Amino acid sequence: MKSKRKFIALMTKSLYVVWTLLLGAILSIIINMAYSYAEYTAKQEAIASVNKDMAYRKWISSHGGVYVPVNKRTQPNKYLANIKDRDFKAINKEFTLMNPAYALTQMMQDYSELYGVKTKITSTRLLNPANKADMWETVALDKIDKTRKNYTEVSSIGDKEFLRLMSPLVTTISCLKCHASQGYQVGDIRGGISVSVPMESLYNDAFKNSMLISGLFFIIWLIGAWSISFFTNKIYKYLNEKEELYEEYIYGLVSVVEKSDTYTAGHSTRVADYAEKIAKEMGFSEYDCHVIHRAGMLHDIGKVAIPDSVFLKPTKLSSREYSLIKEHVDIGYEMLKDISIFDEIKEIVRDHHEHYDGSGYPRGLIGEDTPMLAQILSLADSFDAMTTDRVYKGRKSVEDALKEMVSLSGKQFNPKIVQAALISLKDVIIDHEKQQNPKTLLEKERYSSFYKDLLTGVYNETYLRFNIHKLDKCSFAVRISLNNFHNYNKQNGWAKGDEVLQKIANSIMYSCKDDTRVYRFYGDNFLVLLDNQYEIDELKTNVDKIVKENNLMYKISVAALADIDLHTMESLEDVIEKLF
Repeated sequence: MKSKRKFIALMTKSLYVVWTLLLGAILSIIINMAYSYAEYTAKQEAIASVNKDMAYRKWISSHGGVYVPVNKRTQPNKYLANIKDRDFKAINKEFTLMNPAYALTQMMQDYSELYGVKTKITSTRLLNPANKADMWETVALDKIDKTRKNYTEVSSIGDKEFLRLMSPLVTTISCLKCHASQGYQVGDIRGGISVSVPMESLYNDAFKNSMLISGLFFIIWLIGAWSISFFTNKIYKYLNEKEELYEEYIYGLVSVVEKSDTYTAGHSTRVADYAEKIAKEMGFSEYDCHVIHRAGMLHDIGKVAIPDSVFLKPTKLSSREYSLIKEHVDIGYEMLKDISIFDEIKEIVRDHHEHYDGSGYPRGLIGEDTPMLAQILSLADSFDAMTTDRVYKGRKSVEDALKEMVSLSGKQFNPKIVQAALISLKDVIIDHEKQQNPKTLLEKERYSSFYKDLLTGVYNETYLRFNIHKLDKCSFAVRISLNNFHNYNKQNGWAKGDEVLQKIANSIMYSCKDDTRVYRFYGDNFLVLLDNQYEIDELKTNVDKIVKENNLMYKISVAALADIDLHTMESLEDVIEKLF
């Protein structure tokens, strides 16, 4: 599941990146087009200006120039002094010849003042020094001389941008009237018309349009990003629902395991919590802490396949039984391995009984060969086992359990994990009510083969041994011993003997009204725990009736429990001897 989530996260990031880059690329193209269109507009304006100038030049050339009155602005052109009829008088006025270049220059000045478009005639072989080319125009003249085509470029004049165009001036016959002396022939490029269109207003318009388009694209990007997020969340929701469904199913199995054994009830949750605390202390990510908690909840799932005769056994296991219990890790792995949502935890479940020194199972891994989360879970599992009551051993305090962890550091446990556990588990509060003894009627019946005498239905010697230190909760202990009951069986048959034992047991349970206080031990002996003398008298009456009906001999012994320290007794035999 983690790999799927990583893939989805990667795909989501990729979609965001692709969506952003796609819109960014389109926006960039549109903005570039806006600025390119500004330059295209300026170029078209420059071309229009040149066409206007060329049309005006052609008209003047077709008339051999025009004569205009001499005034302050139109003084005789000194560069045309070689023309004999440059000037004449008429009607008391002086007139001077204005050739095409002179007339065009005058018109260009007026146009520039009116519209801001700078226009002039220039050449590398000047007749009029005022038309000297600047640096850009010098380069442009060289290019049009080679290509005989317009040359266009955006360039700066001072601190402002202009679209600059140089259009070639081709020598015609009419041009030779003034420029033949410069050595030009018809068809030569004798210069060019330079046009400079200011770009500021056009660029400002392009910028405003770009901002509007950018705002629109940002809205489109938000819609796309929201759509990606929406559908990604849908996918995550589907995966979460799928994961929850599987976990409900698998946790249901865990519940079955825990309900089958009062000791394991809550064990999985406690182990999961302990493991998560240790992982956080070691600096693992929030996700890894979540993973190890899930693994802790499911680490004993394989026990559903272990026979009750082994799984529920309240005493220590034999080597054969222990080998069966060890199968639960492989069984758990097999249960989880084909379910994708458990990919991150299946190996943790399998390896949580491996030891740091290689003495664990099922694979005998050594050191860091065991996944670190599995090593953490191993310690958490052992810590809970140490601090929880089992019928064949008492619980340790948190302090003592941690001391044992230290003693096993480098052997059963990773030293780094032990150090983290010393910090993270030192303040754990243990629920001392957790124990293996059955409480409900259902639990008692599940344990009947271990705790109850199959013949009489009262609790057996095994259960009595486990509860020796709890006898002091009652006031009196009553021992009922049948004398020579072995001979009774021989004379009347074992079936009759069994029937009598059942009747006696029933009468005892009827007298004390609490079957957890009645035990059968050593074959023909019963121990009954009572609170007052009235119960003792009633017990004697009921048992005496059954015994007399069957011609039996018996002995009843009563011991007060108030003054006896049962915690010093190490065995059932010590208690019986001390009491009776």
